[in-house]
Amino acid sequence: MVLTGRALNRTLWVRQHLAEPVRADPVDTVRHLLGLQAQEGRSPYLSLRARIRDFDPGSLSAAIVERRLVRLLSLRGTVHVLTPEDAATLRPWVQPMLDRISRSNALSRPARDIAGDELESATREALAEGPLPVGELGARLSGTFPGVPEGALRNAVSERVPLVQLPPRGLWKQAGGVVYDLADRWLDRPLSEPDPRELVRRYLRASGPATPADMTKWSSVTGLAGVFNAMADELVSHEAEDGRVLWDVPDAPLADPSLGLPVRLLGPYDNLWLSHAERSRIADPRALRHWMGANGAGGCALFVDGFLAGTWRLVEGHVEVDQVRAFTKGERAALADEAARVEAFLS
Repeated sequence: MVLTGRALNRTLWVRQHLAEPVRADPVDTVRHLLGLQAQEGRSPYLSLRARIRDFDPGSLSAAIVERRLVRLLSLRGTVHVLTPEDAATLRPWVQPMLDRISRSNALSRPARDIAGDELESATREALAEGPLPVGELGARLSGTFPGVPEGALRNAVSERVPLVQLPPRGLWKQAGGVVYDLADRWLDRPLSEPDPRELVRRYLRASGPATPADMTKWSSVTGLAGVFNAMADELVSHEAEDGRVLWDVPDAPLADPSLGLPVRLLGPYDNLWLSHAERSRIADPRALRHWMGANGAGGCALFVDGFLAGTWRLVEGHVEVDQVRAFTKGERAALADEAARVEAFLS
């Protein structure tokens, strides 16, 4: 079956719960999405506002405080909000990628000669009596590894040792520096490798149909083609307009290309952006260049009719839009309504 770009666009919106907000608990939604990017504080809140009907940001904060959701470095080497179960398996799965990042990262490179087991042992000793702010943890590690810059140790330890960021970091409208605890202690469970096949199934349910390269873009984990190929008997395949083979789980919905979609103001790194190597299903090249900007840094994204139509920012409590194309009268009205909702949400 050949899927048009518009069919892929609509299907992604449906599976990401963006076509129509759902009535769901934030934990269930985060679990379905296999995590939410949380490098920028407001991002997971904006993501859930667009996906959950009548979303209360306090419900996400409460889940973090109650350890029903956690913040830690994982997919793509960025901080994500994850369920404890997913945190305990995704972190070991991405650890080889994080090790590569740590070796090449200019900030962490001075610590690259420290063996992983040595760094973890020293970190466990430093945190033996409880969590520590990142600065104090770095200072204690510098006593164990004299000659290694403290800044390099602070960066390397988050990349090479599974640590969670504790609240109030990441809570709604609360300031909080980075305080670390050992992931297995905070999660109250051991970390273990996941079943790659189950990860493929879950990724496709939330972001498919897709290619192994798409899943690599989402995770930064390589070598996934073999996993997909080994699952050929249980997956179905479609064809993109450019001839690429797209894999899928057989029971996942395919959306009608004519499905109408709401105008949405999303955060800078929503899952909609970061789940595919080929971004044509959500943006044309001109719009993508606009989003990337001169320095390659993405801004908060405006989507109209399912596709990137500009960027936005909040200035003195009001949404300001930098659009890529002209809008129709109906699109302008829908944008004004969405902007008012976001302004009220962020006020």
